[in-house]
Amino acid sequence: MTTHAESIGEAAPGRVVKARRSLGSRIAERLSGGLVRAFLIVVGLFWLVPTVGLFLSSLRAPEDMSADGWWNVFAKPSQLTFDSYQKLLENSDITHSLVNTALITVPATVLVVVIGSLAGYAFAWLEFPGRDWWFLAVVGLLVVPVQVALIPIAELFGTIGLFGSILGVVLFHVGFGLPFAVFLLRNFFAEIPRELLEAARLDGAGELRLFARVVMPLGGPAIASLGIFQFLWVWNDMLVALVFTKSGSQPITVALQTQVRQFGNNVDVLAPGAFLSMVIPLAVFFAFQRQFVSGVMAGAVK
Repeated sequence: MTTHAESIGEAAPGRVVKARRSLGSRIAERLSGGLVRAFLIVVGLFWLVPTVGLFLSSLRAPEDMSADGWWNVFAKPSQLTFDSYQKLLENSDITHSLVNTALITVPATVLVVVIGSLAGYAFAWLEFPGRDWWFLAVVGLLVVPVQVALIPIAELFGTIGLFGSILGVVLFHVGFGLPFAVFLLRNFFAEIPRELLEAARLDGAGELRLFARVVMPLGGPAIASLGIFQFLWVWNDMLVALVFTKSGSQPITVALQTQVRQFGNNVDVLAPGAFLSMVIPLAVFFAFQRQFVSGVMAGAVK
């Protein structure tokens, strides 16, 4: 006489017994198709609404902006004009601040990527005294908030004559960007197969040539991700710029904040200026989007 458990465990010949699936797995399977894609598309469209609204506002005259909302432009397309962008180009404060932003962001990004790549390679594959302790010190710097260093570094820059200059802002961003850069790239470079590096050394490649010809091409996704992060952080920064810049060296974020004080008189400058300030980092992100995704996912599949 067979028990009930045995009768359940024994299946008739030719029959396939399927395990019962949980309610959550069945719901997830049904939602993994077109419904989720449609939901994500809707979320993406809602995310773009402020950007589209700012762009359409920048194409309207000040009196139209004060009369009704930007969505009325679809009923009155004749309101669209590029006069605001022409006035923006004639505003020396805004154009000069855009140049200052580029002069701050590009060097701060390039220096962090170059120095961080060299340091990350050294921590990953070179042997030197106290390497692990130095790396732990770099990791510890990740938790240091920017606000703690504002006053001491401002006093230091004032003593050596860098306060209020573009170089001072660049050095500040480089100093606070390097810990994350070294941490990110060291972990990525450490995943490179040792046999590949040893083969290059047997072929006579020195450390610099090995770094330039082997490590850098393999680390392209991580380096691109770091460059995007650093570019966005520096371009959108206002706290450091408010503290360390003067009227002649202020970036676009500070210039727009200054213009806000006279909002009623220069709204035709604020809208196109804010759109340009936002669209440039968006363009950089979308230009390197594929490398960014590869760099972010690299650590998850190794």
